[in-house]
Amino acid sequence: MKTVDIDYVNKILEENNIEKLKLIKKEYEEVKDNGNRLLDKNGNEIGTKGDMYTKQILDRILTEGTMDQNPRPKYEDGTPAHTLSVNHGIATYDLTKGESPLITLRPIAVKKSIGEILWIYQDASNDLELLKDKYGVTWWDEWDIGNRTIGAVYGESVRRRDMMKNLLKELKENPDGRRHIINLWQVDDFKEKHGLKPCAFLTEWNVRHGRDGKDYLDLMLVQRSSDFATAGCINQIQYLTLQHMVAKHLHMTPGRFTWNYNNIQIYDRHINQAIEMLNREPINCNPKIELNPDIDNFYDFKVDDVKITGYPKTLIKEKNPQLKFPLGI
Repeated sequence: MKTVDIDYVNKILEENNIEKLKLIKKEYEEVKDNGNRLLDKNGNEIGTKGDMYTKQILDRILTEGTMDQNPRPKYEDGTPAHTLSVNHGIATYDLTKGESPLITLRPIAVKKSIGEILWIYQDASNDLELLKDKYGVTWWDEWDIGNRTIGAVYGESVRRRDMMKNLLKELKENPDGRRHIINLWQVDDFKEKHGLKPCAFLTEWNVRHGRDGKDYLDLMLVQRSSDFATAGCINQIQYLTLQHMVAKHLHMTPGRFTWNYNNIQIYDRHINQAIEMLNREPINCNPKIELNPDIDNFYDFKVDDVKITGYPKTLIKEKNPQLKFPLGI
């Protein structure tokens, strides 16, 4: 068993005149894995590869993570939202072997997550009304700049530079190129009024001509900051879905998906939930993304054209029910 050093956390909170954090549990089971899956007490593989990375990352944050001193975000009640974080890491999945970032340690809002990624790259929009009406997503409302948009970021940057259309064209015309990059970190746009700067901000796309005769599309996502307990899995599944759609558009096979994160954190008010997830047993499954076989054009895909098979959502809700994560804004 491992024990969370709550004294370290509370020392920082007290120095900032914040009430001590009370933990429901301080202990959690040591994370055991074989580099591909988590292992139960008998050495059997359990859960998904995403479950393995999730427990590894939460364990690393709780044991090695350092507290920030002067955080920008605040909770709804105005209290500074401190985080425990670590820097630099990578998670990689071979999609041809059925590896997936989807987790079973808590339910994941897959459909809304896919809607958000289509809003950014397909609609190329910053319109919060479109996001709500078309995809049922409202979690961006906290970053409304006052005109029901999030300002000059994300989809607006994509629209201004035709990023997605240019990517599809370049991948088709020059598949062996090593410059297929979408960069949402556009400093000139930030000079205008905007909400949250991009967290998952860079994608690098590579075509690989396999020795088996197939053309594979590989994707690396670079993320500057990850509110891991809340959105770590969501960000990965969003871009994994985007990879599948682009591969279908190009008549290629999704190959490797790699998530490269810089600063990865859990908020102080998420530590109880992190311990709970570490103590949960994942569910054996092999989730896969399946797209509507009748659609080849990236711009024709809708949320309902994406199906996740091999993912027992009902069982996950029963065994590992949803957790609440107070949002730091």
